[in-house]
Amino acid sequence: MASVVKSPSPAELAALLGAAEVVWTGIVEVVKAQYTPLELEWKPSKSDFGRICLLQHKKRTLVYLTPEKEEIKVAIVLGERAYDLLKGSTVPAKIKKLFAEARPYAEGQGIRFLVKSASDISVVAKLVEIKTTPK
Repeated sequence: MASVVKSPSPAELAALLGAAEVVWTGIVEVVKAQYTPLELEWKPSKSDFGRICLLQHKKRTLVYLTPEKEEIKVAIVLGERAYDLLKGSTVPAKIKKLFAEARPYAEGQGIRFLVKSASDISVVAKLVEIKTTPK
């Protein structure tokens, strides 16, 4: 079982994220608005920050957030059905291209991309919505 690490203090997170802190908060809030209860679980990571945050709803990981200097690395995995929904969605072409080029695994296709601005929050929200669309 993967070890859970101590959550960073709000000040520690804010110091690293800088201007991207509003984007971090926005992503967490928009996902929390759709999925309550939302749990933030911190795990060790090879990133410079040393931790990754999993946004989970009922033990299901919806999206992974890695805080970086002035930006956030977002990682998400879509299963086959969700990937099919993505293709016909309003998600930006560059994100669709990342998924199209992603290596398929048993649990689906996963991508990582950087978010820096508030305009990216809706993209993350849309991806989580697609991932969790009922059959």
